[in-house]
Amino acid sequence: MRILVVRTDKLGDFITALPTMYVLKQHNPNNKIVAFVAPLNKTLALSCDFIDEVIVDEGESVFALRKKLKEAKIDASITLFSNTRVAFAQFLARIPKRIAPATKIAQIFYTNRVVQRRSEVKMAEFEYNLQLTKELFANISLEYKKPLLSFQDAHNVYTDFCKNKTIEKEVLAFHVGFGGSSDANWTLDEYEILIREVLKAGKYQVVLTFGPDEVALCENMKVRFKSEKIIFYISKEGIVNFAKLISNFKLFVSTSTGTYHLASLVGTPTMTFFADSLFASAKRWKGVGDERLQQWFMIPQDIQKRKKCLKLLRSWCNSF
Repeated sequence: MRILVVRTDKLGDFITALPTMYVLKQHNPNNKIVAFVAPLNKTLALSCDFIDEVIVDEGESVFALRKKLKEAKIDASITLFSNTRVAFAQFLARIPKRIAPATKIAQIFYTNRVVQRRSEVKMAEFEYNLQLTKELFANISLEYKKPLLSFQDAHNVYTDFCKNKTIEKEVLAFHVGFGGSSDANWTLDEYEILIREVLKAGKYQVVLTFGPDEVALCENMKVRFKSEKIIFYISKEGIVNFAKLISNFKLFVSTSTGTYHLASLVGTPTMTFFADSLFASAKRWKGVGDERLQQWFMIPQDIQKRKKCLKLLRSWCNSF
């Protein structure tokens, strides 16, 4: 069976779809898993051995998309997050079985509509995604390996990085930027406080990581730590190379953004900050990796509670 799995939004959202693709492939190795993804997630999708083919959503017209899906000869689709254009294109492509959550007007174009009410946050996003596979295979196992993604040459990438940057200690990384659906983060002043606590302990090499579009943010942090031995790393070699690198880090500290989900995907221990609301909480956006490697902190909206939380984190950073 050729199964199309649709998740065409941000990096973190796409990563929540990967367990779904894995269990579909495990259920029957003869299944051909076709991932329909945003351009930014193409290389990561191609690196997953449980994905057989990748179709990229180039934002083409619904009729051009219909042609692309028709040529893929899909037997069934599972759309994890839908919009009207994607739904209508699948309808026009006459995919025999089209599964999606029963939300938005787009649901009228699907053959199988599953009521989930994700806003109630009864489970995590990736768990809601996994549940949709039951509509296709009632007896499918939802268990998947952790870490879900690994690379044979990851250690070589890390070794070269350490050699080039003269790193002799284990790496503790901070990713201070954020985007996507992340609703809360510490200010740069607050991050500076936490980073200095790690530096004071002297146990780890601190690395600050940045996306390719965060050059200005990187320069800002360099000014703050111009006298400290910190490595400033702007990821310019692509998302897969970044995944290989951070898979070797001792800890990855960030808000709930795409890079956090990437770190969890490759098995890196994480310390992650979430907004103080159910919809944006760890209960909904926990990583796909081993929960024992994840530490979650809600950033309070109340100023005094926020200061108390920061004080707790300072103590933790100094003793880690």
